[in-house]
Amino acid sequence: MVRDADYKICHTMHLTDVINHVLSFALPALALAIALPSLARMTAWGRGGPASFKTQVLVNFVAALAVLLAGLWFWGQDGRMATYLAMATVSGSVQWLILRGWQR
Repeated sequence: MVRDADYKICHTMHLTDVINHVLSFALPALALAIALPSLARMTAWGRGGPASFKTQVLVNFVAALAVLLAGLWFWGQDGRMATYLAMATVSGSVQWLILRGWQR
C-alpha cells in the first residue's frame, strides 16, 4: 500500500487482479451471448438461421460488452441493474436481427 498526499490509501493491482476484474466484468456478456443462440436453436426460431453459432455468439458478445462499457461510462460504476436490463434488451434485439425475426 502507498499513501498519497491526501492520506488516501492507494492500492496497486497485480496482473492477476486485473485479469480477475476484466473477466468478472465481461462474464455476464459472455453468458448471455452463449445462452441466446443456444436457446434459439432449441426453438423454431433457430432452425435454418443465416448465421453460424460462432457468429451469433461473437456478435451478441460484442453488443453486450459495448452496452456494459457504456453503462460503466454513464454511471461511473459497473453492476447497475439498468445496465443489465439494457444489455438484455440489446442482446435480444441483436439476436432477433441475426435470425431475421421480422420475416417470420
